This record gives sequence, structure tokens and C-alpha cells, in this order.
Amino acid sequence: MAASPTNPYSEAGVDTAAGDLAVELMKSSVRATHGPEVLGGVGGFAGLFDASALRDFRRPLLATSTDGVGTKVAIAQAIDKHDTIGQDLVGMVVDDIVVVGAKPLFMTDYIACGKVVPERIADIVRGIAEACAATGTALVGGETAEHPGLLGPRDYDVAGAATGVVEADAVLGAELVQDGDAVIAVASSGLHSNGYSLVRHIITRAGISYADNAADFGTTWGEALLEPTRLYTLPLLRLIDQLASTASTPSTPSTGSGAQAAHGAGGAHGVGGVHALTHVTGGGIAANLARVLPQGSWVEVDRSTWSPSPVFRVLSDIAGSTLESAEGTWNLGIGFLAVVAADKKDAAIAALNAEGMPSWQVGNVGFGPRPSGEFEQGAKGVDGGAVRLVGAYADGAK
Repeated sequence: MAASPTNPYSEAGVDTAAGDLAVELMKSSVRATHGPEVLGGVGGFAGLFDASALRDFRRPLLATSTDGVGTKVAIAQAIDKHDTIGQDLVGMVVDDIVVVGAKPLFMTDYIACGKVVPERIADIVRGIAEACAATGTALVGGETAEHPGLLGPRDYDVAGAATGVVEADAVLGAELVQDGDAVIAVASSGLHSNGYSLVRHIITRAGISYADNAADFGTTWGEALLEPTRLYTLPLLRLIDQLASTASTPSTPSTGSGAQAAHGAGGAHGVGGVHALTHVTGGGIAANLARVLPQGSWVEVDRSTWSPSPVFRVLSDIAGSTLESAEGTWNLGIGFLAVVAADKKDAAIAALNAEGMPSWQVGNVGFGPRPSGEFEQGAKGVDGGAVRLVGAYADGAK
């Protein structure tokens, strides 16, 4: 009897049948994100999204963002837990879009792995789909690529891209920021998806296994470090709408520096009480806030207004370092910052707290001469405002 023909692709380490099974397992999760504007099913060469609604805009601007999760995936792989990484991906991608005031429309994802394990891929995509649903985003397509020989059998990486839309005269940003604006912090859920190379370095040097019990957190180290990224998109969009509906058109300042005067009339765009937003990701609090402030402005972020989450304190203690030394790496308990009109700060804080987003004021925007000392400025290629953290963290922080 003749031997059954072999599949040379399978011999090379690529299992197309496993890929097909992974698609079958993820179909229902992906379809749950589809509204009537998504055309076609899962598995097409391209996702289709009906853009007819854009005709209702006076001047629609498309906003786009792309990102990954970084080395946090190594912890998921180490403890074989993959159902939260998808939320991290959506948080990193979709929550960047809301920074300009845009509503997300759709997202695609890309997973590269050494070996397709259908259940693992389905867990990842299920997490992406659930987070897309929680942010009002349609997951319209994606790709899973098997890279044997390049990645190990347990290795994978994830990335994604999303697109949103905003009216041209409703874009948030530095040009709207005014002297005296309040800077409102919105709490993070933990490390989110930044600074994990430092986290893994600390854990490895301390001889800790991700399977070890972490007494401070009541779970294993791996599970504690996989706490998923908080999703901010819909609460922030609702905040923008709420403050816009109650905002009055501000008058142009009659005094102040040239920079202040140039930016003081920004509220005439009709955006309302929210002037700028920033996502606290890589680079930390100061760098990301500086990116959305105008040149000539400055903010001193008061550390005493909050206490960094336990995970930051525990990791710093293990490393024998201070919280201040990690300010350019970790979010230290602040996931987003909102720059709002001074007379709207109480309403903003109340609205965010009502959404389950703990919020508080950390500072005010100033223009003109700034206090002496070093400030962070020019982050990520943006020559924006100047920011520094001052004081000591609450609750006896180092």
C-alpha cells in the first residue's frame, strides 16, 4: 500500500488545520462586536465597515492608532494564562484614540506565534473582542501567523490597529488648554502594559517564580502581574459630551503671556470643558502630560494627592529602589490625565467617579515664568509644555 502523502508545510512546522480551528473557536466572540455597520463575516481578506454615518459629520477626521502589549506577554506565556492579554491590547490601542476626542469605529489584530494552539489563540482573541465590545469598537479582522523556528512553541506576540472619528472642530489638544485649567488624574488598574521589562528584571533578580504565592496580593505573582489594563474610552467620551453640554463659551484672556493669549481662546471651538487628554503609557506621568500641553505652559503634579497602588510599592521594595526612580517607566497609579476648565473640575471628578473611575485633581496649568528647577519637556518628539512631579507620595511613600 502506498504511503499517505505528507504535507511539506506541516513538516516545516506550520499547522494550517490548527489555524482553521482557532478561527472557528474565536468566531462567536468576534461577531459579538459587530453592529449593522460591519459587513461580511469572519475570515475574509479584508474587513468591511459601512462609513455612511460619516456623512452626518460636518468635517470628519479619522484618528488611528497602533500598538502592542510588550513583554507582558512573557508572563502570560509563563503561567499559560492568555484571557487578559487581549484587553491589554485594546487598552493600548483604542484608548490612545480617545485622547484626541475621537470615538473608535473598528480594530484589527495581529498575532504571531511559534505554534498555533487553537485554544490559546481563541483565549487571546476572546479577550480582544470583549474589550472591543466594552469600548464600542468593532473587531473587523485580524491575522494569526505561525513562525516556527523564529518563535518558540509557547511564544507569541500581539499587536493591533484601530480607527476612530471626530469632528474637526471638536479635536482635543494643546491649542485648547488655558491658564488655570485643572489637571485631573484617573486611576490605573495597576501596571497596565508598560514597564514590564523592568518588572521581569526585578522578579528574576529576586529569584521569584510567577507561580509563587504573592502574599501582598492574595494570588500568585503571575496572576497579580497580569491584572488587565483599565479601559477608559467610553467614560471619557461621555465626560466630553457631558461637559460640552454644560459649558459656556469662554472669553479670550485680556492678560498673560503671548502663549497664554494664543491658547486662551481655544474654547471657542465648542469642545466644552475638556481641553486635553493624555494616556499615561511608556514614559510615565510627566512625559505623557507634557505631550498634550502647549509651549510656554507648565504643570507641577502634586504627588501628595495620591498613593501609588501596592504593586508599585512592593516591586520597588523588592528592587531596593524608590517610587520616584520609576516615574519615567511606570504609571504609578494614574492611567489617564484630563485637562479641564477650572470651573468644570468638580463636575469632571464627580462624573468620572460615578463611572467607577476614581479621579482627583493633581495640579493646574500655568503659563509664563515657571518655578525654578528641572521640568520634563519635549517628550516623544513633541515640543510641548513642561511638567514635573513635586512633593512626597501620600501614605508614607518614599
